[in-house]
Amino acid sequence: MGKRSEHPAARTEAEAREQRLKAALKANLARRKAQSRARQADETEDDETEDDGTDKDEATGSGPAPD
Repeated sequence: MGKRSEHPAARTEAEAREQRLKAALKANLARRKAQSRARQADETEDDETEDDGTDKDEATGSGPAPD
């Protein structure tokens, strides 16, 4: 019943605020997912390279045979 006593302008302001918050939350979630994916890709890239800069495949000999 409380919603019926609100003015129509107040209700639309509340709806507009809710829409802004939804959009901000969606953008924040998308940004955080992108950051997480970038971190995972960076960690995977680091795992594939040894400290001396050679690929693990080259160091272990499990990669393709040299020409």
